[in-house]
Amino acid sequence: MSPRDNLVLIGMPGSGKSTLGVLVAKALGLDFVDTDLMLQRQAGMRLAEILARHGTDGFLAMEDQLLASLEVEKTVVATGGSAIYHARGMAQMKALGPVVWIDVPFRELRRRLGDLAARGVVLDEGQTLRELFEERRPLYSQWADLRLPSGREPLEATVARLRGLSGS
Repeated sequence: MSPRDNLVLIGMPGSGKSTLGVLVAKALGLDFVDTDLMLQRQAGMRLAEILARHGTDGFLAMEDQLLASLEVEKTVVATGGSAIYHARGMAQMKALGPVVWIDVPFRELRRRLGDLAARGVVLDEGQTLRELFEERRPLYSQWADLRLPSGREPLEATVARLRGLSGS
């Protein structure tokens, strides 16, 4: 991993970044942070409320600022699904350590996700989950140091593969 011993997880909402991140952090003896939770704490409201009050542009500006200023060591970072829209924020994520894209097939995401608005997913008006999925895939690919297809192996094997990035 990086000199700071961090690992950054990116992927669509519902891809399991937070769930996997906690397990990897435990396995490697690292801390864990979820940037969506950090954003909620900073704003004093849930993601959906931030979107409702500040709009998509306001939400994305807040997220970019948080990502660009994040400084951690020995930490697994689970980013929000929209992190990949921010060149400045993602440059900081890459500076923190390897960026791993948790790539989940569309059918599985659709099964996992409920009400996108209630969840606080950044969507253009009228945009479908399929359209969002197709829009984001090239951006996840662009920023990722490693693409990790999800659901093709037991969770323990995925954790072991990510442990290999750390040299632990």
